[in-house]
Amino acid sequence: GHGIIALVTAGREHGLFETADAPLVRIDTPAGRITATARHDKDGQVEAVSFLNVPSFVLHERHPVEVDGVSVDCTIAFGGAFYAYVDAELFGLQLVPGEAARMIDLGRKIKETINREEFIRHPTGEPDMNFLYGTIFVLQGPEPGHSRNACVFAEGELDRSPTGTGVSGRAAIEYHKGSLGPGEVMKIDSFIGTRFEVKYEQELEIAGIAAIVPEVSGSAYICGDHR
Repeated sequence: GHGIIALVTAGREHGLFETADAPLVRIDTPAGRITATARHDKDGQVEAVSFLNVPSFVLHERHPVEVDGVSVDCTIAFGGAFYAYVDAELFGLQLVPGEAARMIDLGRKIKETINREEFIRHPTGEPDMNFLYGTIFVLQGPEPGHSRNACVFAEGELDRSPTGTGVSGRAAIEYHKGSLGPGEVMKIDSFIGTRFEVKYEQELEIAGIAAIVPEVSGSAYICGDHR
């Protein structure tokens, strides 16, 4: 997701995409086709990018995992990749930069434990997507519709963004719980405070599983040109 937002921002500002007659940018990803739109300020600079993601859904509502002597129930959801969503408070985490090493350690252990079980299957997607990509720790914010994500993905990387695929899975979870309706916006911060917003309008089914098409919004900033 942060890659889509950055690519469209740089592409618009450097003239890689024709803005006048092609407001939408369609990008093929390993998970499927993404449709993105840039929003410009009065000076013509890109101030935000929104994109419609692939259908997102909950695969398992409660999957038990034991890590470092703590038993937790993870929610496994797909938002372009599969993630295990875990309540940060169960590990005493506040999702701040000073906890980075512990978050990475716990996130990798949870991911490795679940991937050893080999039960993750996308009902219609490519077989290459059938694995847990990362662990997302979730901390509810002080007001409804606001929360914080810390995503540990790939080989123990900690995402500085809220994670586009991750917030898509979060929206699918809240939809599954009946706490997110069409057009309602969730504001999700990363562990360093950067923010994405996510909502949905379209509902559908994937092989009998209720799913949504999330719309993710965020901003990227060009910080240099390198040759």
